[in-house]
Amino acid sequence: MVAINYKDAGVDIDEGARAVDAIRAAVKSTYTPEVIGDIGGFGGLFSAAAFKDMHDPVLVSGTDGVGTKLELAKRLGIHDTVGIDLVAMCVNDIVVSGARPLFFLDYLAIGKLEASFAAEVVGGIAEGCRQAGCALIGGEMAEHPGLMPEGDYDISGFCVGVVDRPRMIGSALVREGDVILGLPSSGFHSNGFSLIRRAVTDSLTDEELATRTLPDGSLLGEALLTPTRTYVKPLLEALEAGLPIHAAAHITGGGITENLNRALPPGLDAAVTLATWLIPPVMDEVLEQTKLELHEALKTFNMGIGMALICAPEGMPEITRHFRNSGRIFRIGEVVKAADPSAPGAVRYKLKGE
Repeated sequence: MVAINYKDAGVDIDEGARAVDAIRAAVKSTYTPEVIGDIGGFGGLFSAAAFKDMHDPVLVSGTDGVGTKLELAKRLGIHDTVGIDLVAMCVNDIVVSGARPLFFLDYLAIGKLEASFAAEVVGGIAEGCRQAGCALIGGEMAEHPGLMPEGDYDISGFCVGVVDRPRMIGSALVREGDVILGLPSSGFHSNGFSLIRRAVTDSLTDEELATRTLPDGSLLGEALLTPTRTYVKPLLEALEAGLPIHAAAHITGGGITENLNRALPPGLDAAVTLATWLIPPVMDEVLEQTKLELHEALKTFNMGIGMALICAPEGMPEITRHFRNSGRIFRIGEVVKAADPSAPGAVRYKLKGE
């Protein structure tokens, strides 16, 4: 019988070690003062000393992936942005409770590991962590020969944050008459790509995907890969300043229809006025190609709103000024009484001027 080692079976331990060295600087660039130790330990260590001044610290966690947006990244050979998506999808979920993201861990599964490729992907994850102000304290790079083709990969991750219970925001604070404000998305973020691929990009060659120009002059492929916007820092700054934000909703899979309702208490609905915000050009292009009816589009894509804020009306001018420092903000609706007081909160749409 011929002797066979791990490398013969498709797993190169030496390349794994080179990959760890290649990502070391990117990982360390995310470290906050609470991080203990260095990359390479069995577990990531993070000090909880910062909690000692909190009345009732609550840990908040979130996990996600990037989904089939990765298929476009593979076709275009662009792998340094999907890591930003990965982190943003997780931290945007936990910040809606008012939680500050503390640390992040990632998982990279790949058919054949190459150190330079790992550095590209993990470099994007590190950039996402820097944007969110959290530390990348650990992860896993798993080589899967025989299970995944050499050029295939997938990523997932999770984050943990903390909020003092008395400072949490959410549906319990929402009142009739509250104003709904929308923060723009940077594009499709990381949702709806199975539909986008089937209706738009699967019929294009790789060259067409890379070179097709949109009406605004941008390239279709690059526009689709625009990373998910991270809303953590401006939202936490607003809360720390005492601005009266009662609740927030991260507009992900399910669109405005099936995410804004999650920030509503029973008996109250969100009345959203259409055409009060801007839709990114790449989204217009995809909507034209898919021929989606409006009600389907509103529960499939974010439609240009990546985060919705529910605020006390008297605080709207100051809140608007705050968020305009980091981009645009739109007044998109208000909280109204539901027809059935015992029913779960729902999103209702109306046309501008109605």
